[in-house]
Amino acid sequence: MEAFKPHLSGLTAYPYKKVEAAIKLDQNESPWDLPEDLKTRALERMRSEPWNRYPDMHAEGVRALVARWLGWPAGGVVVAPGSNFLILALAQAARRVLDTSPSFAFYEGAARLTGTPYRGVPLDPEFRLPLEEILREMDEGEPGVVFLAIPHAPTGTVFAVPDVRRVADKARGRGWILAIDEAYCHFSGTDHRGLAAENPNVVLLRTFSKAFGLGGIRAGVLLAVPDVAAKLQAMLPPFEVPVHTAAVLATVLESAHRAAEVGFRLAAERDRVLAKMAGHPTWRSHPSRANFFLVRTPDAEVAWQSLLDRGILVRRQDHLPGLEGCLRVSVGTPTENDAFLKAAFDSVTR
Repeated sequence: MEAFKPHLSGLTAYPYKKVEAAIKLDQNESPWDLPEDLKTRALERMRSEPWNRYPDMHAEGVRALVARWLGWPAGGVVVAPGSNFLILALAQAARRVLDTSPSFAFYEGAARLTGTPYRGVPLDPEFRLPLEEILREMDEGEPGVVFLAIPHAPTGTVFAVPDVRRVADKARGRGWILAIDEAYCHFSGTDHRGLAAENPNVVLLRTFSKAFGLGGIRAGVLLAVPDVAAKLQAMLPPFEVPVHTAAVLATVLESAHRAAEVGFRLAAERDRVLAKMAGHPTWRSHPSRANFFLVRTPDAEVAWQSLLDRGILVRRQDHLPGLEGCLRVSVGTPTENDAFLKAAFDSVTR
């Protein structure tokens, strides 16, 4: 290990262990695969491409399609094989990383991997943004990147617009970059493109893994002003979006409205399940605007195993600060959600 950089000595793998179950509600994926007609069109497009040639150097073709879809200058679009690569580039570029706690694990993971100083500011007990503490932290020392997921992961909270704007204003005034992760925006109806268009210190992250149903394809997007986008693009390896990914993205962007429809359907299912869970005698469900929600149980291990015994896999979150007893439940199909509800209420009588 002497050849490796010292800051990597305590590095551990991303905290996920695969478990088999009939109903999979643990990774916030879309429960619906891409329709067969779109798969066929994507495969035909892929087949027409030369596989012996490298793809576009920096996904120029896909970037143009994303720019047209989102109404954003093509020079301010970066496409990568998953938004995790964009998070990693931001962390590597940053002098330091500021985050909330708890949060999406890879914000901290990317900082640890790149040796970037990291601090997570605790959410309040109702999962609201700790605005004043974040602003104080941004005033002290050198600037860096502050990550805000909206809706927030793993809580499903949408932070108040005036609070987000104050963080954005502070970023502009103090030289920070505010990275707003909009991975779950299709389920909340939130959209920060207006803020990013007027504030060059705001960048947006989006993914094709959720409402588009392309978790297995791996594709993410960053929107920024062109000079910031160019700097982050330069940090990615060349030919980062392969032919097959580009073909799938070109196909789904021809029917981009489908993501909004999926988002609407899953949001309606989320609200239905949360309304039912309000009657649970011992499990408290937290409000959510994402395609998942948190459930606080008397004992997360017992509750998790009880669900798994009934063929339902959810994600334990009780190791995170402020989430004692919590499970995270992804919203599935109506049938899957009904099975979860039955198992949740049956667990009371065990």
